[in-house]
Amino acid sequence: MFPDLVDLGFVHLRTYGACMAAGFLICWNLIERISGRKDLSNLILSLMISGLVGSRAAYVIEHWQSEFAARPMDVIRVDQGGLMFYGGLILAIVVFFVWCIAKHERPLALADIFCTVIPLGHACGRIGCFFYGCCYGRISDSPLAVSFPRHSPAWYQQLNDGLIDSTASASLPVLPTQLFEAAALLVLFAVLFAVYRRYRRHTAALYLEGYAVIRFGLEYLRGDPRAAIGPFSISQTISIVMIVLGAVFFVYGKSPRHNR
Repeated sequence: MFPDLVDLGFVHLRTYGACMAAGFLICWNLIERISGRKDLSNLILSLMISGLVGSRAAYVIEHWQSEFAARPMDVIRVDQGGLMFYGGLILAIVVFFVWCIAKHERPLALADIFCTVIPLGHACGRIGCFFYGCCYGRISDSPLAVSFPRHSPAWYQQLNDGLIDSTASASLPVLPTQLFEAAALLVLFAVLFAVYRRYRRHTAALYLEGYAVIRFGLEYLRGDPRAAIGPFSISQTISIVMIVLGAVFFVYGKSPRHNR
């Protein structure tokens, strides 16, 4: 865990924020390179902002009683972590399609480009999660398990659950699900990039399907508090919807007249 990248008193840069910024810049650069277009800056910035706002809003809604009801001003403290990726993705998708309609763009053609690079930026964000200590996994005796230090999210949760006492210098070992997801996202990016270079299509559908499967499985390894809908977490429920949406994108995208 390494939450502070730079802390000089008057200058304070959190590793989590730096990783997010790096992910955004990498995606921006790759989108321009892949598309060969320099006129997408407004769209990219809009998607970055909507992604951040949607991610934070979804997290706040899910954790309002446990984290924000007593300290509502903490809602704006994005630098301290607390983003729900699916919330950002949903709002970004809405903004994306509104922009495409307004600009008379072919949405699936652009979606294929954006979805090819999203996993790479997302992987950077998950590495930031690991440095901050959020989105941690279940307690485990696996050789891959890690212990987060005192005052980390995992430490506080285990303290509240009575698993450790306040004198503990670190949490009990937990699975580093942040790094598991980052690794899976890098593999997904490599697959999507290879598919896009060869076919120039269907990567939006593959991204939706691929990430949904990754996230659905990883949810079983998560140890942080998860809101549920029936037998599944909220993220697993959204993953199921994404799998269906990915299938729709694939079928719809097979017709050249619809998106090319």
